[in-house]
Amino acid sequence: MADIITPNISLALYNYLCHNIVGTEEHVKTIRLMNTVRDIFSSNKSFTCITSGSYGEGLVMRGSDLDLMRVSKFIKVNADKQPDFDPRITYLSMDTDDIKPGFTQLRLEYSRSRYLLKFCEEHNGKHYFSSALWKENVLSRLEKGETIHGPCITDKTGVLDYAVSLHCKTWISSAFNWITRSGNPWPNHHVKHSIIKHGVLFVPIGVHGSPKEDLEWRVSFSVAEKLLINTFTHTQLMCYALLKIILKDVIANDSECKDLLCSYFLKTIVFWISEELPSSVWKPDNLIPCFMRCFSRLVYCVEYSVCLHYFIPDNNMFENKIEGRARDILLNKLNTLHSYGWRCILFSDQISNFAVSMWNFPIEPFALYVNDVQKVVQSSLLYIANGTLKTNSELDIFNTGLLHNIWFHYFSLKHLFAYYISQMCISLAQRLPLDGAIINNKYQYKQYKSCLSTLLTNVYHDAISGWLMVASLFYKTKQYSKALHIIRYSISKCTPDKLYHGMTLSDIHYQSLKLLSFNKKGVVYLLKIIFVDLIRFNVNSTLTPEELLMEEWNKRCFFPSTAYAYFLSVLCHYHLNDVRQCQDSIQHLKLVIGERYLMTDVRSIAEAYTLLGVALQLIGDTESARQAFLQSLEISPDESYNSASRRLL
Repeated sequence: MADIITPNISLALYNYLCHNIVGTEEHVKTIRLMNTVRDIFSSNKSFTCITSGSYGEGLVMRGSDLDLMRVSKFIKVNADKQPDFDPRITYLSMDTDDIKPGFTQLRLEYSRSRYLLKFCEEHNGKHYFSSALWKENVLSRLEKGETIHGPCITDKTGVLDYAVSLHCKTWISSAFNWITRSGNPWPNHHVKHSIIKHGVLFVPIGVHGSPKEDLEWRVSFSVAEKLLINTFTHTQLMCYALLKIILKDVIANDSECKDLLCSYFLKTIVFWISEELPSSVWKPDNLIPCFMRCFSRLVYCVEYSVCLHYFIPDNNMFENKIEGRARDILLNKLNTLHSYGWRCILFSDQISNFAVSMWNFPIEPFALYVNDVQKVVQSSLLYIANGTLKTNSELDIFNTGLLHNIWFHYFSLKHLFAYYISQMCISLAQRLPLDGAIINNKYQYKQYKSCLSTLLTNVYHDAISGWLMVASLFYKTKQYSKALHIIRYSISKCTPDKLYHGMTLSDIHYQSLKLLSFNKKGVVYLLKIIFVDLIRFNVNSTLTPEELLMEEWNKRCFFPSTAYAYFLSVLCHYHLNDVRQCQDSIQHLKLVIGERYLMTDVRSIAEAYTLLGVALQLIGDTESARQAFLQSLEISPDESYNSASRRLL
């Protein structure tokens, strides 16, 4: 008997996905906006930065990774139209003779850069830009442990993928058909115009097994796809999410099917079907029929070994991949799943506990709001992405014109811009010179004032860590009483209702958020009010306390704010010769570490024990200090990151 699909079942599943997996439409919008603003501040005169992949599209799910693209501004690819000539730019042109659709060789037309010429190889009197040499060059300038993965470089954790790509401003001829082929109003004229205006990218990977593989580049429509997905209704996004869940949790669990399909094929199928269906179909109470249409199309594509690239249909992405025995095994798996109808999604452990009766009612907006906050706080990808934000020395964040422009054009995003300007100031302030701890001349005072003003701009991304960096400046300049005043203020804000990375919300947080939710402020604004970030000292930071410095140890340091506050208090009281307050601060430091107060990350907890060990060494309690360092190593034994091992020597 066929499964009867009612609008109520679809709506219940939609509610479940909003609440447990994808998040609300507002949450997706927040992630997208954060990516956009971070990309703006990460870009410079040499590169444009783009957060791509599922995370760039606002879809944060289990097993997702972070895809970053850096697009060179000093290398341009010409398609059919010659741009205005700039002698500083290296110009390449497309050569698609005897190349599979969707790929190209890039022939050198002009360059005065000797550095870039070494990435070229000569064939038949012409010079071609080598994708293989380009990737190897990028890899050679990175940390050990990173590897080449397709067109990308993958970090040693396997979570961060990034590619250095090239840009062509004009729309390429092989994709002209896309502009006019559809009578469907999706995508609309404005979106199409934006996509065409942007052009295309080229990523360094060729056709596997091709004799020209090392010289070939794949045409990437990453930005176009991002713009298309941004037009999706939340139901369309849910369909894409369900397909990804089926792929990763069910299909890929079969070792013989694991590497046959990828998320890009699923995205392509959703694009094709979005072009076929009117936008009115994509609504929450029609989620299951929409999903089943997409899943049925996937079965059809595998059965006939055809999955046409959305922009370049001449490129059958299943060619030489989904065929023979592998195709038969995959098709059998898909047909079996398809026989269960929409209930095939219940084979995923993420959805296995879905019960229609539980979710077949409107969810209270506050419950969804809390879940969105929980997702942001627990998002390791957001944490990693924000860690990739580098201070751009070319961008003067105190430039009045820039700030006016931001205010005028992005007033609705003012909290987001303040958030990321604050994040940038963390690094910027630590690079400013502080010549001597005592300010005794005009130049030193000027440097001190510059650092202080930068740090005061560093208090808008969380409730506490920015102020503790201000206290660090006062400590470094021997203004111990001022530092203690800021420390006491910071500690007073370390209340149980605060949020911190990786935590699970408690009843206290629910009550706190309920009060704040009446203000209808976005999640980013909320972070400044009740989020507690880590203290981060960069390599060669001018703000790191001398007591934490070690010879031949040059690593970034991460400390929980609560532990660092009491540690800095110990240092100040020590230099003020206040033995009693020094001892009290050490006891408080032990207490917050023992309770793991506002801290969950293993590495930062280990660093908290290292702070305790340094404080105990300072007052002469060497045995207790040794025990603290041993505890630090027990929690985080990686000696390449944990300085406790060296402090034991």
